Amino acid sequence: MKRSLIVVVTGAVLVASVAMKPQADSPVAVVDHGPDEHVTYRPGEIEWQDGPASLEPGTQYAVLEGDPGEPGVFTMRLKFPDGGRVAPHWHPNVERVTVLSGTFHLGHGDVVDMDRVESLEPGSYTSMPPGMRHFAIAEGETIVQLTTVGPWEIHYVNPGDDPRRKD
Repeated sequence: MKRSLIVVVTGAVLVASVAMKPQADSPVAVVDHGPDEHVTYRPGEIEWQDGPASLEPGTQYAVLEGDPGEPGVFTMRLKFPDGGRVAPHWHPNVERVTVLSGTFHLGHGDVVDMDRVESLEPGSYTSMPPGMRHFAIAEGETIVQLTTVGPWEIHYVNPGDDPRRKD
């Protein structure tokens, strides 16, 4: 009897573990499995572009992996000029930011309030949940690396702050 019980329990555990593992064609499978091949960028190999249009003129970006316009994980770098700003805004997905150079002053809330700013120096990391209202100000040329899930969206608290709406 004991032996039968052990066999039944062991079989149930094995079946449960296989059933719980997401399969590649399962709707709960991970959206992004990474690149098809090894990706490496050295600082001089990064191709900076003006934009994106959703950020103030003078900002540059470089997509390192993935596609910000498509579903799935992507990584891009943003380069802000000294004094570059991002007005209060929010994103529908988590935002993970690593500061690579300069100082990234990050504040929380619907209005720019310098009393609510954290000064993030190179090596700093922050992760913000979906919907969190925040703003940023660059001190010195500042480069941050952003990793999130696309499609990337930025929603300004005050629509008049959106550079895409300015002439």
